[in-house]
Amino acid sequence: MNYISFGVITVHFRSVKELIHEAEKRSIKLSAVIKEMEVEVQEYSLEQIEQRMLEQWYVMKESAHIGLKEPKKSMGGLIGGEGKKLNEYRRGTKTLAGQEINKAVSRALAVAEVNASMGKIVAAPTAGSCGILPGVLLTVQEEFNIPDKEIVDALFTASGLGIIIAQRASISGAEGGCQAECGAAAAMAAAALVEVRGGSPAQAGHACAIALKNVLGLVCDPVAGLVEVPCAKRNALGASLALVVADMALAGIESVIPVDEVIISMGEVGRALPESLRETAQGGLANTPTGKELNEKFLRKCVCQS
Repeated sequence: MNYISFGVITVHFRSVKELIHEAEKRSIKLSAVIKEMEVEVQEYSLEQIEQRMLEQWYVMKESAHIGLKEPKKSMGGLIGGEGKKLNEYRRGTKTLAGQEINKAVSRALAVAEVNASMGKIVAAPTAGSCGILPGVLLTVQEEFNIPDKEIVDALFTASGLGIIIAQRASISGAEGGCQAECGAAAAMAAAALVEVRGGSPAQAGHACAIALKNVLGLVCDPVAGLVEVPCAKRNALGASLALVVADMALAGIESVIPVDEVIISMGEVGRALPESLRETAQGGLANTPTGKELNEKFLRKCVCQS
């Protein structure tokens, strides 16, 4: 078998279609297939791999809690406390987007802020997109009283789809733009949400496809080269996208373009992006007058501290 490792997940499927087919053939969840492969390749017991994922889930929950309760300014000073602001705002008013979406978004922002202030997070699939999965899964867990065990299963599903995205396209902003980071995270989260809410493996695949289709071409243009602006707010977008897309898939809405073709297309789009829009901080928002000014300010600060 041609195994490819990524994080705690190792898979030999080359497409989401194959993964879905295996799950449907045996009438099991996508997460069950992923866990079987992990047991086989890593030579750990099922209980051990589930415990490892549970520990990562605890880190995700803790980072969301810290980011909302004790926000800190980021290393570059560009973000910090936005998650708490939105969380407090939603508690005091009837929001336009709705309470649950804003709760998930506030947590996604909070985790991204913890990352930018050198706190402990789980790259999901990258540090730049770390807030999306915990933001949505923690919110849905609370809303529907879902036990940690089912959330752990959902994380395996997210990871399995994430590795296929990494294989067939990219999860690197430097290689494929932010569509490959926050886009992949939103797609992984949408699929995870579908499984948590009892959707089929095929519906999880459609959720993944619809999420990716909505971020094709999203560039990576970090101001001053920091994972702060616009990264944190793209985590917010990814969280809200994942929730909406999961509901669409659960309602029976399907992606006209198959998920694997969407993933391949995302990879092609990423390779077509100019270098200035792939994490080099030379284009997009990083190249605006304010972006350049913030870059110079940050460089001066670094020189003074050295």
